[in-house]
Amino acid sequence: MGRAPEIKTESNDGAVRALAEPQGELGDTTIHLTLQGKGGVGKSLVAAILAQYLAQRDLKVQCIDTDPLNRTFAQYNALAADRIQVRDEHNRIDQRSFDGLLERFLTERGATFVVDNGASTFLPLWHYLLENRALEYLQENHCKVYVHTVITGGQALLDTLNGFRELAASTNQRNMVVWVNEFFGRVEAQGKRFSEMTAFIESRDKICGTVFIPKRNQDTFGRDIEDMIARKWTFQEAIVAPEFQLLAKQRLTIVRRELYEQLEKIAF
Repeated sequence: MGRAPEIKTESNDGAVRALAEPQGELGDTTIHLTLQGKGGVGKSLVAAILAQYLAQRDLKVQCIDTDPLNRTFAQYNALAADRIQVRDEHNRIDQRSFDGLLERFLTERGATFVVDNGASTFLPLWHYLLENRALEYLQENHCKVYVHTVITGGQALLDTLNGFRELAASTNQRNMVVWVNEFFGRVEAQGKRFSEMTAFIESRDKICGTVFIPKRNQDTFGRDIEDMIARKWTFQEAIVAPEFQLLAKQRLTIVRRELYEQLEKIAF
C-alpha cells in the first residue's frame, strides 16, 4: 500500500483545511491521471508538483507509478510512490493489470490518487478506461477523475497537441487539466498561443483548468529547477537543503508559489 507523502509544508488556513475534508457518505475518492503519448515532456514532473500541492492541503495522497520504462515518479522518495507492474512475462502491456489499479480506487475510500503513466502505457490505459466504461463506473461510485496532460513547445508541440486532442475527443466530461510547459520553447503556432489554437477552442468545454509553466532564465531559475529534478527532490526538500544557496532557494520558492496559486484556482 502507498502512504501519504511525508512532506513539510507551509501552514494552511482554515478555509484550505475545510476544502480538504472528504465529501459524501463514503468519502469521495479523487483520482488524478497524467496522460500524454509523447515522452520526455515533463509529465512526471507535473505528477510530482501535483502530489506536493495536494499533500500541503492535508489530503491523504497516494502516489502510483505505472511507467514500465522510466520510473521517474517513483524515484521521488518523499512521495513514496507505489510501482505497479503492467507488463507480462512477454514484456507486453497487460491491460488486465489495470484491474488492480481500479480496485484500489474503488476500495481506498477518501484517498487522493496521483497516477503517473508512461508514454508506452498512454494508449493501453486510456483504451482500457474507455472500453470498460471505467470513468462512468468510478463516477457512480463516488470517485472524481481528473486527466492531466502536457502541451509543450519546440519539436514536440504537434505531438503533444495530438495527444491532447485524442484525450479530449474521447471524454464527455469537463475533467481535463492542461499543463502548458514552455521549458522547451514557446507553445505557439502561426502566431497563436495555446488558448487561441483550434485544438483548445474545439475542446474548451472539456478543460476544467490550465497550469502555465513559463520559460525562465536558464542560468538561474532553469539551473535551480534542473538541479532539483536531477536529485528527485520536492520543492521543500530543496528549499531546506544546504546544497542550495539562499538565492536559489528564493527562486524555487517563487516557482512553487506561482504553480500552487494556479492550481488553487482549479475546482478539484
